[in-house]
Amino acid sequence: MNIKLLESKMKLFGDSNVTLAKFLGISPQALSAKKNERVDFKQCEIVKIKERYGLTAEEVNNIFFA
Repeated sequence: MNIKLLESKMKLFGDSNVTLAKFLGISPQALSAKKNERVDFKQCEIVKIKERYGLTAEEVNNIFFA
């Protein structure tokens, strides 16, 4: 997980943990746990983030599978 790359995309699109968590339908605490790799992102959450930020397949790999 490349948290810095995800957070840079969040900032670029004006998202905070609260707004992204709300978009994903989870709590900000759950998002924090996922970003800190205590809990894995679900596939559907990765897809939603990919679509929200217009990520390429390479960016998805770099963020979630690095």
